[in-house]
Amino acid sequence: MVDVTLAQVGKNLSEAMRILGDGQRELETGTEGRRFSRTSIPGPLQGDGQDVATILHLVHDLIHKDEEEEDTPSQNRMQNVGEQGHMALLGHSLAAYISVLDRERLRKLTTRILSDTTLWLCRLFRYESGSAYFHEDDRDGLVKVCRLVINARYEEYASEGYAVLSSKQPIIYQSASCRPGLGQHLCSQLGLPLSSLCTVPCNTIFGSQHQMDVALLDKLIKEDIEAGKLPLLLIANAGTPGAGHTDKLGRLKDLCDQYNMWLHVEGVNLATLVLGQATSAVMAATRSDSMTLTPGLWLGLPAVTAVTLYRHEDPALSLAAGLTSSQPVEKLRALPLWLSLQYLGHNGIVQKIRHATALSQQLLQKLKSLTSIKTWVEDELNSPVVLFKFSQEMSAASSGGSVEGYCFGEKEALDAFNRWLGEQLAQLVPTSGIDVVELEDEGTCVRFSPLLTAAVLGTQEEDVEDLVEKLSELVPVMSSTMCLRQDFREEAHRHAPSLRYIEELSWPGLGAVRYEPQAEGMDESRTQQELKKINTELLKKLQDLDTDIIFSTGPEFGKEEDCIFVSMVTEDVDVSELVDTMAALGRDIEESGRLLENMTEVVRKGILEAELQLQKANEEKLVEEGMLRQLPLVGSVLNWFSPVESSVKGRTFNLAAGSLDTTEVTYSTKAQAGRPSLQDSPISSSSKRLPGQRLFRRSGAGSDSFSETSSIEQAEETMEGCTTLSSTIHPPTPPPVPEEDLQTTFDVIPEELQEHTQVQAEEASEEVEQSGG
Repeated sequence: MVDVTLAQVGKNLSEAMRILGDGQRELETGTEGRRFSRTSIPGPLQGDGQDVATILHLVHDLIHKDEEEEDTPSQNRMQNVGEQGHMALLGHSLAAYISVLDRERLRKLTTRILSDTTLWLCRLFRYESGSAYFHEDDRDGLVKVCRLVINARYEEYASEGYAVLSSKQPIIYQSASCRPGLGQHLCSQLGLPLSSLCTVPCNTIFGSQHQMDVALLDKLIKEDIEAGKLPLLLIANAGTPGAGHTDKLGRLKDLCDQYNMWLHVEGVNLATLVLGQATSAVMAATRSDSMTLTPGLWLGLPAVTAVTLYRHEDPALSLAAGLTSSQPVEKLRALPLWLSLQYLGHNGIVQKIRHATALSQQLLQKLKSLTSIKTWVEDELNSPVVLFKFSQEMSAASSGGSVEGYCFGEKEALDAFNRWLGEQLAQLVPTSGIDVVELEDEGTCVRFSPLLTAAVLGTQEEDVEDLVEKLSELVPVMSSTMCLRQDFREEAHRHAPSLRYIEELSWPGLGAVRYEPQAEGMDESRTQQELKKINTELLKKLQDLDTDIIFSTGPEFGKEEDCIFVSMVTEDVDVSELVDTMAALGRDIEESGRLLENMTEVVRKGILEAELQLQKANEEKLVEEGMLRQLPLVGSVLNWFSPVESSVKGRTFNLAAGSLDTTEVTYSTKAQAGRPSLQDSPISSSSKRLPGQRLFRRSGAGSDSFSETSSIEQAEETMEGCTTLSSTIHPPTPPPVPEEDLQTTFDVIPEELQEHTQVQAEEASEEVEQSGG
């Protein structure tokens, strides 16, 4: 007998996955309608309702809204939903269908689902005679276990409540390497004071620095017992959240048995229990009183609950603690996992875990060949989590450089570099699942934990190869940048006080500087405005240069403002030329700003002088030609019969000098005087580059064969593309000539002022001509 409704559920799920997974489909409403639906605000509920396909299309648009608006693919890779993922999603749909069955049939079905899933998990993870609690929040299982232990240790708790806890305060012990906020969440959910939480430090001398100090734990327990407190529960790690190390679970279990404490274990390394040869450290977790598993992450199953396996003989206490429920609907939480486990089978589950551990070993072996990378693993032969970071000491030793000068803030600078490294790797190889972790002793590290990401992202061996390749490309850049940071600092100090070096240790790059104008007599507010204006324009000019060095304003929430941050650089960068260029550009911008401020006054004085000179010229013309020639009609007739050559010539306004000069030389020679030749302009050091050589790059060994003359000739041939830069960094100085026209003046004025001065010069010339007319 075929259940039509059940078949329809599977069909609808397949159709939904097809629509949501098709990122290239086109809606029937067209592009404009789709864009309108994305940008419009939520509207009222439609009265007639919509069909399933339309609603699914809306969900698809909401999922891909940001990608289509930005017209770029998202950098965040979505989970790789395979066939096993479809089974998990089908489980959620079936749970809604099953919940409407009659009560007896529902009870039988949910009991079978729960018992099957519990049995399979206990056998997979070698946890004999265990029970299972399925929960959405991966911390909820530990909360329920704590309630179970409280009910078991305080016999009157069910009737007296929290009043019985005042006689002996319960104490919960956790490692210093446990999940942040876990202990506080427990106290909040259980209604316990924070004084009931005891954080046990990790080893400092012997053993891993991420493992709980067992001897110190024993001492703390004895002190609490002597103080009249009750040691209740210990939270241990089989794979710490940061480094992936496993506590000494065997010794911790013996200690818990000695003081009648409950041992709870959690961590990513518990996934390796399904393998045929798990390490003895992880195998000790099978002796614990409870453990929390996250099979959804390990197997790539979306929306699958976490599971807490526990051992307890009193079902009444388990029911009181919330670990079991009499409601059949709550047992349906196990349905998605029940379906997925059957689809994968035992061999499929083992293969996924083995594949993830093999990826860790592959990366670890590859990293050993990189001299500037330092690795941290718990076990060289079998470590599911690999930590690595860029090492300053190893980089300096491999390149023959010196690390002197980096002692101050060395750790913070290295943390910034490694944080940048992790972000770049995650962006370049998103399928690797790389992330960045902050550890107390090691600092900032890059973590590769495929047990948490490989099944979700579909990580393969090719992705690890690609990751190592990208890493080998980034490490030399980081090494050269670290070695040149001190040179950059010294060069910036050499240009003080105009160029100020900014000590920003959290910046992953060459460094940061700020150009400070040397203005006197300005108030603080005006000085700050001028500083911001100059540095903004300087940054824009640097970004327009023909170089692969990235200049920016730095971190979005940085402490320093109005600064120019220089990114990572390669080893062939000429730091001296780079800083000299920044200082020269800053000076040009500052001087141009001062000239612009004085231009209005210069033009005003020039106009007044022009009026006086033209008035004087008109008087001389009147005396020379006579009164009759000035009359409109009579003058024209006299000039026709007896032409007269006037000795009054025009004037040119020199904006640079702020003076009026005669145009007699221009009219007599038929050429503009004083125009400097382009070949006479000094060639800046940035212009003396070989073809194809970019700015701020030192010439290679092959450039020694070129003579100085040939180098200059080649630089002149490529002068056309570099004229703007050369004239900006080293503006040409015009020869002192007494007479030059308006166009000549423009040639010697900085480029950024030409447009402004052109307008004012035209206004001045118009007034001069009007006065002369």
